[in-house]
Amino acid sequence: MDALGRLFDIGLCAPPAATNGAVTGKRIHLRNCGGVTFVLVGGVATGGDDLQVDVQQHTASSSGTTADLDVITDYWLKSATTIDNSETWTHYTQAAASEIAVAASETTDIEQNILVFEVEASSLSDGYEWVSVNVPDLGTGDKTLAVLAFPRDLNVQRAPHNLPALLT
Repeated sequence: MDALGRLFDIGLCAPPAATNGAVTGKRIHLRNCGGVTFVLVGGVATGGDDLQVDVQQHTASSSGTTADLDVITDYWLKSATTIDNSETWTHYTQAAASEIAVAASETTDIEQNILVFEVEASSLSDGYEWVSVNVPDLGTGDKTLAVLAFPRDLNVQRAPHNLPALLT
């Protein structure tokens, strides 16, 4: 593993779960990196489950103050009935917000999706060092999804087994 620990780390924000209820994301500490790339992978649903996420910033690893992080202006999306790696990325822009609500015109709930967006560590408000990604109850369907975090531009490069925990 040459890139893991040198260029990026990997964390889990939300394990694979059905979105027939809200999903509260795990926190990722950004003090030791330049930013984080979030990757949401969504499965096919039966209907009514368009992708949505909400990015939060936190002052502590498990409690403290939580606030919306209104910095998301760009995201990238791949969608297909069955993703087989023949798809290309589509770039979307929006006014700065903590939420991404992928419109039904951009994808359908009966497709598999890969949604990617980034947060720079420097965009957090003073006193905030952690971020998380929450997924609201998406509605009537049963879309399964997972959210991975890739902290990047690591301040200290280490062998993977020497990387600090992403919560601390």
